[in-house]
Amino acid sequence: MSTPVDAEQAWKDLQRIRVPQERVYDEVERSASGGPGATYATAAIMWVFLAGLGLDPPKWGVWLALAVYLTVLGALARTYNRRSRMRLHHSRCSWRMFATFVAGAVVTGGTIVLSGRMVESLKPMSGSLIQATVSAAVFVLFVGPAGRWAVGSLRGRGEPAARVGAGR
Repeated sequence: MSTPVDAEQAWKDLQRIRVPQERVYDEVERSASGGPGATYATAAIMWVFLAGLGLDPPKWGVWLALAVYLTVLGALARTYNRRSRMRLHHSRCSWRMFATFVAGAVVTGGTIVLSGRMVESLKPMSGSLIQATVSAAVFVLFVGPAGRWAVGSLRGRGEPAARVGAGR
């Protein structure tokens, strides 16, 4: 019970389906690179947090500062997430996005620890300002290229299948 398949009609149907899919990818890329606002805001929040830790607060002060830091970051993420027009039911997180997140955590955390050790001999406040500035700068320099690399992987998923169909 096979039905004859019209190759021309099948190709037109594939193209009709593929155009909205390309629009979704365009929107994902646009919202991911929607501007440096969230990156700079995150770096500024991180800078204030690290500079504040240089004042050597008591243990309860460190925990309070950490709670406030995480709350403000969560509010920032929520604000920027609501601004996005994209509302997909299933997120398309690739291994590149996961690798970017892990690499960002390692690079930023490593910079914080290394710069903290390098400025130990300085006065606490000036050392923490240097540490905060270096760490925030590394964060800003890492996020842009890494984010473009991670999001660029979404469009590449459908290309091999389209090329195979085009050759027939």
